[in-house]
Amino acid sequence: MFRFLVRRTLGAAVILLIISAITFFLFYAVPADPARSFCGKTCDASTLAQIKINLGMNESVPAQYWHWLVGIFAGRDYAAFGACAAPCLGYSFANKEPVLGTILDRFPATISLTLGAVVVFLIVGVGAGMLAAHKQGTIIDKAASSISLFFSSMQIYFIGTVAMYFLVFKNQIFDQPHYNNFSDGIGPWFSGLLLAWLVLALIFTANYTRMTRSSMIEQLTEEHVRTARAKGMSGRTVFMRFAWRGAMAQIVTILGLDLGSLLGGAIITETTFNIHGIGKLSIAAVVDNDLPMLMAVVVVAAALIVFFNIIVDAVYALIDPRIRLA
Repeated sequence: MFRFLVRRTLGAAVILLIISAITFFLFYAVPADPARSFCGKTCDASTLAQIKINLGMNESVPAQYWHWLVGIFAGRDYAAFGACAAPCLGYSFANKEPVLGTILDRFPATISLTLGAVVVFLIVGVGAGMLAAHKQGTIIDKAASSISLFFSSMQIYFIGTVAMYFLVFKNQIFDQPHYNNFSDGIGPWFSGLLLAWLVLALIFTANYTRMTRSSMIEQLTEEHVRTARAKGMSGRTVFMRFAWRGAMAQIVTILGLDLGSLLGGAIITETTFNIHGIGKLSIAAVVDNDLPMLMAVVVVAAALIVFFNIIVDAVYALIDPRIRLA
């Protein structure tokens, strides 16, 4: 296990390095110049040159990337902002604040949105998929399959907008979605995110229902399941002990990817419900042409996806003894 984790960690570091380099160099392929936007309409060459020095943009692109990379491990100094201690992700071009501090301020909102939705879609989606597989061919199975197919074809921005209109503004059943810090009280935190949880979970619930159903049905045809039945084990024992354990591998795979991507920023959901998390921060970074913030968001999102992929691979061996880390 230790060798596996070391090998995967080194591979993850290489992947993150490649992603950060591609993002950094693609930023400079965009015609817009962040320094010129700081300079204003009455901008002359000397003022523009001084702004580039202050922002650390007066060197070649490879040199800028190298300084950004070194800053993560050793910190760096900015002419305009002073010293930036490691891990230094730079200062935002938009608000002049440390990027790391902004990421940490926004991250609790994204974590709260993600974990609440995950609880809902795992309980409802996996449960509905198991019920549909157990009642295969019945009206329950057909209803669950049809409903999941319908909602999996929907988009969050459409369902979210409709839900906001009918459930918040017109009928006032839910509070308008917003993020309250958990330390301010469970009630305000829960009520502010409840509608966003339900809408985000609705799409994922449909996918997990279909995936769980198909995985369970496939497992029920495996030889070890038929052998267990031939030995006289009850249907419930076979279903829960053998079929469910085999189906968990596929569920864990998708869950690991979904967790990484959601924690990296549920962009559409946060934008639809005006929740100030990592996803909405990434949109603002693109609009403002804010390279340090954009780099931080991309690297954090990529790191989370890679991290959960490693966790998924490690969990495989615990779920299915036929799988070995080697």
